[in-house]
Amino acid sequence: MIRTITNLFPIWAILFSGLAFIQPDIFVGLKASIVPLLTIIMLAMGLTLTPKDFSNIRKNIGAVTTGIVLQFSVMPLVALAIAMLLNFDADLTVGLVLVGCVAGGTSSNVMCFLAKGDVALSITMTAISTLLGVLLTPLLVETLAGKAVDIPVTGMIISLVKVVLVPVLVGVFINSLFHKYITKLNPILPLISMAAIVMIIAIVVALNSGKLIEVGPMVALAVVLHNSAGLLAGYWIPKKLGFDEKICRTIAFEVGLQNSGLATALAMKFFAPTAAIAGTIFSVWHNISGSILAGYWAKSSVNTSAKNTQEA
Repeated sequence: MIRTITNLFPIWAILFSGLAFIQPDIFVGLKASIVPLLTIIMLAMGLTLTPKDFSNIRKNIGAVTTGIVLQFSVMPLVALAIAMLLNFDADLTVGLVLVGCVAGGTSSNVMCFLAKGDVALSITMTAISTLLGVLLTPLLVETLAGKAVDIPVTGMIISLVKVVLVPVLVGVFINSLFHKYITKLNPILPLISMAAIVMIIAIVVALNSGKLIEVGPMVALAVVLHNSAGLLAGYWIPKKLGFDEKICRTIAFEVGLQNSGLATALAMKFFAPTAAIAGTIFSVWHNISGSILAGYWAKSSVNTSAKNTQEA
């Protein structure tokens, strides 16, 4: 029952977005809840991790390195290119670039499982990119969008430490001490994360209800192009490098599915509400595209004749 509710995430996101668009007053007053909700999401993520997930980088160094490099190069650069191509203003540009500069999203782990990928590798990559993103996200945003809008790098790093690093590490610590009991909560944690993301999406939609009609379709186009580029690059580049099918599928999801909830929260905290539109739409779309791709790959065989992660 819980898994069914969680798997319907895109539907819940669309329903609550519609409600927020029609009745924005219901959610506007919850603006201050965005950061606490994100903190809950990151704590829930930490509770699903163990120290072993971070130490696995030594076993999968080639695949992890490839995925991280693609994550923090392809996605930021493609975001900026699309923003320039579509002639976005400063707020929309920094919003899309933010989406490109954050770490991979936790939904990639679920999609990876459904697509017959390497789930352990997916979890490791998500964990590593999340920690690296605490420093890389503000620096990349400053580098790519600093000319369009003032980027509070120090403030963003401090905020990411509080909202991402601390909750994740606390979650890992609690899981390490009470793993037997936390395991019983595993079915509920994705539901909690989903509910928090849906609320964040609804709040942002409510705050931008007037602006969405004007810029929504163009931002949606940018998000689809951005997400598609990430999935394609995440699959084909590792393929050309000789990784096996299972690893390529895993990296594709890690690169293409972003922690857009974090991008949305950062946009709301440090920039204008308009900057959060890209992250909001991405949160809905990447779950739809990821589910479609995972469903397609689930029906196809996995060729492991190429080199694996240990050989990379």
